[in-house]
Amino acid sequence: MVADLIYPKGGWTRAFHYVKHRVRRLPGSPERIARGIWAGVFTTFTPFYGLHFVIAAVLARVMQGNILAALLSTFFGNPLTYLPIGVISLKTGHFILGTEFAHGTEESLARKFANASADLWLNFKALFTDVDADWSGLSIFYDEVFFPYMVGGILPGIICASVAYYLAVPVIRAYQKRRAGKIKAKLAALKAKAAAKAAQKKAAESSK
Repeated sequence: MVADLIYPKGGWTRAFHYVKHRVRRLPGSPERIARGIWAGVFTTFTPFYGLHFVIAAVLARVMQGNILAALLSTFFGNPLTYLPIGVISLKTGHFILGTEFAHGTEESLARKFANASADLWLNFKALFTDVDADWSGLSIFYDEVFFPYMVGGILPGIICASVAYYLAVPVIRAYQKRRAGKIKAKLAALKAKAAAKAAQKKAAESSK
């Protein structure tokens, strides 16, 4: 349901712990999994909404990272983080490009999205009717939102993705070692149990 995307059952804290648990249990070296995490986190700083899974998977493949880790890590971008990510990316982009919201602060960011969407629908209808196409809203959206967002998301995306990478490697390595130790202990316990049963059986046979 759409509501679950905005606020999943159990809350975002539970969703975060679920993703963290799944990422830690992925097969592969800690570095390979962390490269997938890098790709997923970086992707959330791009303006290509709706294509984040595809971009993260391609990046992970190019970086020889874990693709599933990349897909799971795109949840770094969610309704709680998209606003600060967007603001940071836009401000950074306009700073790098030396531009600003030239059409005035009275025209809100939401309004620019609305105008761009209206232009898309209008121009789609223009393909089949006599309605004149209008690209003004899309042009403003591209110049003041999309392109600055795309440029500005690169630096903070690299920083956040790199922080996530270097935090993930030791955590995943420690988890894998602990898990391997538990598996080894269970195998040793099973072997000891089997040996004890064999000894009991041998003792019973020898007493006959």
